[in-house]
Amino acid sequence: MSKPTTIKEAIKKWEEKHPGQNISEATEVALQFQFPPIEKMDNSLSILTKCQKLSLSTNMIEKIAGVSSLKNLKILSVSRNYIKNFSGLEGIGETLEELWVSYNFIEKLKGVAVLKRLKVLYMSNNLVKDWAEFNKLQELPNLEDLLFVGNPLYDSMEESVWKVEAVKRLPNLRKLDGETVLREEAE
Repeated sequence: MSKPTTIKEAIKKWEEKHPGQNISEATEVALQFQFPPIEKMDNSLSILTKCQKLSLSTNMIEKIAGVSSLKNLKILSVSRNYIKNFSGLEGIGETLEELWVSYNFIEKLKGVAVLKRLKVLYMSNNLVKDWAEFNKLQELPNLEDLLFVGNPLYDSMEESVWKVEAVKRLPNLRKLDGETVLREEAE
Protein backbone atom coordinates (compact mmCIF):
# COMPACT_ATOMS: atom_id res chain seq x y z
CA MET A 1 0.00 0.00 0.00
CA SER A 2 1.20 3.54 -0.73
CA LYS A 3 2.37 5.90 1.99
CA PRO A 4 -0.15 8.44 3.28
CA THR A 5 0.09 12.03 2.07
CA THR A 6 1.72 14.28 4.66
CA ILE A 7 0.48 17.77 5.46
CA LYS A 8 3.69 19.16 3.91
CA GLU A 9 2.99 17.26 0.68
CA ALA A 10 -0.64 18.41 0.65
CA ILE A 11 0.50 22.02 1.09
CA LYS A 12 2.99 21.58 -1.76
CA LYS A 13 0.18 20.21 -3.99
CA TRP A 14 -2.00 23.21 -3.01
CA GLU A 15 0.78 25.62 -3.99
CA GLU A 16 1.25 23.84 -7.33
CA LYS A 17 -2.49 24.24 -8.04
CA HIS A 18 -2.39 27.93 -7.06
CA PRO A 19 0.69 29.38 -8.81
CA GLY A 20 1.68 32.82 -7.63
CA GLN A 21 -0.27 32.43 -4.37
CA ASN A 22 1.48 32.03 -1.06
CA ILE A 23 -0.40 29.57 1.16
CA SER A 24 0.58 31.57 4.26
CA GLU A 25 -1.51 34.46 2.85
CA ALA A 26 -4.54 32.32 1.91
CA THR A 27 -7.71 32.76 3.97
CA GLU A 28 -9.29 29.54 2.67
CA VAL A 29 -7.28 26.34 2.29
CA ALA A 30 -8.76 23.10 0.96
CA LEU A 31 -6.72 19.95 1.60
CA GLN A 32 -9.61 17.49 1.38
CA PHE A 33 -9.73 14.34 -0.80
CA GLN A 34 -5.97 13.80 -0.80
CA PHE A 35 -4.75 10.66 -2.50
CA PRO A 36 -3.28 8.81 -0.84
CA PRO A 37 -5.25 10.22 2.13
CA ILE A 38 -3.72 12.30 4.93
CA GLU A 39 -3.51 10.28 8.16
CA LYS A 40 -1.93 12.85 10.49
CA MET A 41 -2.43 16.54 11.10
CA ASP A 42 0.81 18.14 12.31
CA ASN A 43 2.58 21.44 12.96
CA SER A 44 3.23 21.92 9.24
CA LEU A 45 -0.22 23.54 9.36
CA SER A 46 1.29 26.46 11.33
CA ILE A 47 2.26 28.11 8.01
CA LEU A 48 -1.46 28.85 7.46
CA THR A 49 -1.31 32.02 9.55
CA LYS A 50 -4.07 33.91 7.68
CA CYS A 51 -6.33 30.88 7.18
CA GLN A 52 -9.93 31.38 8.28
CA LYS A 53 -11.40 28.23 6.71
CA LEU A 54 -9.45 24.98 6.62
CA SER A 55 -10.83 21.82 5.05
CA LEU A 56 -9.21 18.44 5.67
CA SER A 57 -12.37 16.40 5.10
CA THR A 58 -12.44 13.00 3.41
CA ASN A 59 -9.02 11.79 4.51
CA MET A 60 -8.02 9.22 7.15
CA ILE A 61 -7.13 11.55 10.04
CA GLU A 62 -7.47 10.01 13.50
CA LYS A 63 -6.96 13.08 15.64
CA ILE A 64 -7.00 16.84 15.40
CA ALA A 65 -3.53 18.35 15.86
CA GLY A 66 -1.29 21.14 14.63
CA VAL A 67 -3.94 23.87 14.61
CA SER A 68 -3.04 25.67 17.86
CA SER A 69 -1.17 28.47 16.11
CA LEU A 70 -3.97 29.20 13.60
CA LYS A 71 -5.29 32.24 15.45
CA ASN A 72 -7.50 33.39 12.55
CA LEU A 73 -9.23 30.04 12.02
CA LYS A 74 -13.01 30.36 12.12
CA ILE A 75 -14.12 27.22 10.24
CA LEU A 76 -12.51 23.79 10.51
CA SER A 77 -13.85 20.98 8.35
CA VAL A 78 -12.65 17.49 9.25
CA SER A 79 -15.74 15.51 8.22
CA ARG A 80 -15.37 11.98 6.85
CA ASN A 81 -12.22 11.03 8.74
CA TYR A 82 -11.46 8.68 11.67
CA ILE A 83 -11.57 11.28 14.45
CA LYS A 84 -12.60 9.91 17.85
CA ASN A 85 -12.63 12.99 20.12
CA PHE A 86 -12.36 16.75 20.48
CA SER A 87 -8.79 16.92 21.75
CA GLY A 88 -6.36 19.15 19.89
CA LEU A 89 -8.71 22.13 19.65
CA GLU A 90 -7.57 23.96 22.79
CA GLY A 91 -5.41 26.49 20.93
CA ILE A 92 -8.26 27.66 18.69
CA GLY A 93 -11.03 27.66 21.29
CA GLU A 94 -11.19 31.44 21.34
CA THR A 95 -11.57 31.87 17.57
CA LEU A 96 -13.25 28.80 16.06
CA GLU A 97 -16.89 29.49 15.14
CA GLU A 98 -17.74 26.43 13.04
CA LEU A 99 -16.61 22.83 13.41
CA TRP A 100 -17.65 20.27 10.82
CA VAL A 101 -16.97 16.74 12.13
CA SER A 102 -19.77 14.66 10.60
CA TYR A 103 -19.02 11.05 9.62
CA ASN A 104 -16.31 10.35 12.19
CA PHE A 105 -16.11 8.08 15.24
CA ILE A 106 -16.81 10.55 18.05
CA GLU A 107 -18.50 8.91 21.02
CA LYS A 108 -17.52 11.25 23.86
CA LEU A 109 -17.79 15.03 23.85
CA LYS A 110 -15.05 15.61 26.44
CA GLY A 111 -12.98 18.66 25.49
CA VAL A 112 -15.73 20.39 23.52
CA ALA A 113 -16.05 23.08 26.22
CA VAL A 114 -12.86 24.85 25.07
CA LEU A 115 -14.75 26.03 21.96
CA LYS A 116 -16.16 29.15 23.62
CA ARG A 117 -17.03 30.93 20.36
CA LEU A 118 -18.48 27.93 18.53
CA LYS A 119 -21.76 28.77 16.79
CA VAL A 120 -22.06 25.87 14.35
CA LEU A 121 -21.39 22.20 15.10
CA TYR A 122 -22.06 19.69 12.36
CA MET A 123 -21.53 16.28 13.93
CA SER A 124 -24.02 13.99 12.25
CA ASN A 125 -23.24 10.30 11.84
CA ASN A 126 -20.92 9.88 14.79
CA LEU A 127 -21.25 7.53 17.79
CA VAL A 128 -22.82 9.65 20.57
CA LYS A 129 -25.14 7.31 22.48
CA ASP A 130 -26.52 9.11 25.52
CA TRP A 131 -27.86 12.36 26.92
CA ALA A 132 -25.00 12.61 29.45
CA GLU A 133 -22.61 13.15 26.54
CA PHE A 134 -25.04 15.34 24.60
CA ASN A 135 -25.41 17.58 27.68
CA LYS A 136 -21.73 18.56 27.38
CA LEU A 137 -22.86 20.75 24.48
CA GLN A 138 -24.46 22.98 27.14
CA GLU A 139 -20.92 24.21 27.81
CA LEU A 140 -20.96 25.98 24.41
CA PRO A 141 -22.67 29.31 25.19
CA ASN A 142 -22.85 30.48 21.55
CA LEU A 143 -23.97 27.25 19.88
CA GLU A 144 -26.93 28.03 17.62
CA ASP A 145 -26.75 25.50 14.78
CA LEU A 146 -26.38 21.77 15.50
CA LEU A 147 -26.50 18.86 13.06
CA PHE A 148 -26.78 15.59 15.01
CA VAL A 149 -28.75 13.11 12.86
CA GLY A 150 -27.31 9.64 12.52
CA ASN A 151 -25.88 9.40 16.04
CA PRO A 152 -27.15 6.41 18.10
CA LEU A 153 -28.80 8.84 20.55
CA TYR A 154 -30.80 10.44 17.73
CA ASP A 155 -31.64 7.06 16.19
CA SER A 156 -32.85 5.66 19.52
CA MET A 157 -36.08 7.70 19.66
CA GLU A 158 -38.85 9.26 17.65
CA GLU A 159 -37.75 12.40 15.83
CA SER A 160 -40.38 14.53 17.59
CA VAL A 161 -39.14 13.39 21.03
CA TRP A 162 -35.54 14.02 19.97
CA LYS A 163 -36.30 17.58 18.89
CA VAL A 164 -38.14 18.49 22.10
CA GLU A 165 -35.40 17.02 24.31
CA ALA A 166 -32.49 18.50 22.36
CA VAL A 167 -34.01 22.00 22.25
CA LYS A 168 -34.90 21.85 25.94
CA ARG A 169 -31.26 21.03 26.77
CA LEU A 170 -29.79 23.65 24.41
CA PRO A 171 -31.99 26.74 24.80
CA ASN A 172 -29.82 28.94 22.53
CA LEU A 173 -30.23 26.69 19.47
CA ARG A 174 -31.74 28.40 16.44
CA LYS A 175 -31.28 25.50 14.05
CA LEU A 176 -31.38 21.76 14.75
CA ASP A 177 -30.66 19.17 12.08
CA GLY A 178 -31.13 21.72 9.32
CA GLU A 179 -34.48 23.05 10.54
CA THR A 180 -35.25 26.32 12.27
CA VAL A 181 -36.05 25.80 15.95
CA LEU A 182 -39.57 26.97 16.79
CA ARG A 183 -40.12 27.62 20.47
CA GLU A 184 -43.45 27.94 22.21
CA GLU A 185 -43.84 31.46 23.57
CA ALA A 186 -43.88 31.57 27.37
CA GLU A 187 -47.33 32.36 28.60
